[in-house]
Amino acid sequence: MTHRRFAILKITALGLSLSLAGLALAQEKFPSRPVTLVVPQAAGGANDAIARVIAQKLSDQWGQTVLVENRPGAGGNVGTAYAAKAKNDGYTLLVNADSAQVINPALYAKTGFDPVKDFDPIAPLAKAGYVLVANPSVPANNVAELIALAKSKPGALSIASAGNGTLNHLIGEMLQKATDIQLQHIPYKAAAAAATDVVGGQVPLSVQSMPSSIAFIRAGKLKVLGVVNEKRLAALPDAPTIGETVPGFGATPWYGLFAPAGTPKNILVQIQNDVAKALDAKDAQDRLATLGCEPFKGTGEQLAQIVKSDLVRWAKIVKDSGAKID
Repeated sequence: MTHRRFAILKITALGLSLSLAGLALAQEKFPSRPVTLVVPQAAGGANDAIARVIAQKLSDQWGQTVLVENRPGAGGNVGTAYAAKAKNDGYTLLVNADSAQVINPALYAKTGFDPVKDFDPIAPLAKAGYVLVANPSVPANNVAELIALAKSKPGALSIASAGNGTLNHLIGEMLQKATDIQLQHIPYKAAAAAATDVVGGQVPLSVQSMPSSIAFIRAGKLKVLGVVNEKRLAALPDAPTIGETVPGFGATPWYGLFAPAGTPKNILVQIQNDVAKALDAKDAQDRLATLGCEPFKGTGEQLAQIVKSDLVRWAKIVKDSGAKID
């Protein structure tokens, strides 16, 4: 074979190789199949509601089904650990609440995941309002009256949560610590179940996210004693924060999108950009507003910094509250 013919064959082979590589890249355009958003809490709570808003918007953009898969258990540890072990190809993502991502590591001896090493943060998603609610029959209409009532009957009042170690459980513990009152904790398997029993009068009190409680509040089936967030909520402008009665008390829960560690950078950037578009959409903003939430736009790098700083912040809060889950 002459050098000339050999060179032509090499060039032809190279051209074919590049064409096949280009075809492979075109075929691998993300996403080329359904994407799953793992939610480590039960359906009906804040994280689930936010995930479904985002899932619909991403599905519209991508032309692919975006599924929400609820994997509750152990205060969010079960689903979070599951997502940490998923294949890092962008097709299994985690929509997590700050409670599971940054609070559980201080509450549990073993969570089954490392909140920093096991995940690549993609973007923050939303902030949600949280409220201390009561059955309308409870003879207290604000936090000050509740404190007085609880101190007159130590341990007689019970408070429902979405389960041991969940954010509403911990906020309840924080409230007791800050106000020197005693409440009996009643853990449920989901926020919606806890809210339903407070409405039914089986339990007098609960800390609830706005998505879990707003319909009951508007129907007059739950009354708001105080807002957990540092600022008053746009959806409940007349409801005072707990911090207005108990100085220094307050927390604003956030929700973020994460991928298993080692997910390709180009996929992370694409999802981050597409999430930003989703949060810019008026229908998504309106839907979040009806849930008592607001968009929380940012980058993966910003979410990573939030996680690191909140791990330190909540570790101190957990230690001061005395809460611990084995």
